[in-house]
Amino acid sequence: VFYVGSKFMNLVIVESPAKAKTINKYLGSNYTVLASYGHIRDLPSKNGSVDPENKFKMIWEVDSFSKKYLKEITDAAKESDKIILATDPDREGEAIAWHVKEYLNEKKLLKDKEIERVVFNEITKKAVIHGIENPRQIEPNLVDAYMARRALDYLVGFNISPILWTKLPGSKSAGRVQSVALKLITEREHEIESFKPDEFWTLSVEFTDNKNQKITSSISQLNGNKIEKFSFKNKDEINKAISSIKDKNFNITDISSKVINRNPSGPFTTSTLQQTASSRLGFG
Repeated sequence: VFYVGSKFMNLVIVESPAKAKTINKYLGSNYTVLASYGHIRDLPSKNGSVDPENKFKMIWEVDSFSKKYLKEITDAAKESDKIILATDPDREGEAIAWHVKEYLNEKKLLKDKEIERVVFNEITKKAVIHGIENPRQIEPNLVDAYMARRALDYLVGFNISPILWTKLPGSKSAGRVQSVALKLITEREHEIESFKPDEFWTLSVEFTDNKNQKITSSISQLNGNKIEKFSFKNKDEINKAISSIKDKNFNITDISSKVINRNPSGPFTTSTLQQTASSRLGFG
């Protein structure tokens, strides 16, 4: 809602200064658009920043880089009637909006002020105005996802990395993703090293027709028994099978053909890529 000609002031907070400059052009003079320059708070690199024994309570600290920009935001918030959190629509953007709101609340700057959360799917005038006209609340599930991600980063990286550096000088830090990925790779390598191959033989036959053309065929049944992958486990068994068919005559009793049209598969998504890797390559 635009209040042209009134004294009602709106403060819009985005992540990047480039977006702030562009969005500022699309909104009226009743809007001030400022950038947070990314995350404004983080967990300090010291013991106790995350307390697993106290429902994973987290202690936040304003980043030294952010102090200058937070002062601009707090000064503008004091003069504004409405605060609009317009950070990115992803998990980290939702977290930044939550941090800004919490920080302003701690500074007691939200009393008697409207506060809204808006998102833009693109930075165009149409999208910006649509976002401003359709505010929502901060999404707690996205904030919780960010909290879990950040707590794991701290608990794994901060606590395990020093041990890693002591045991393996010069090594890189441990992380919540790379540590688990390394474990999976190590387990897979151990499986490969301990793998004991099973010997098996396959049987195919090459025929020559009356026009001296060669036809290669696989044998699906032998002596009334279906041939499976491990039907012939050693050379003696395969030689015995060869001997049983070597001098026999074979007749072609039926020939059939059909045209099959198959549409190409669509591009992979993360889930379909994982499913295909599992079904075709045995991953997972």
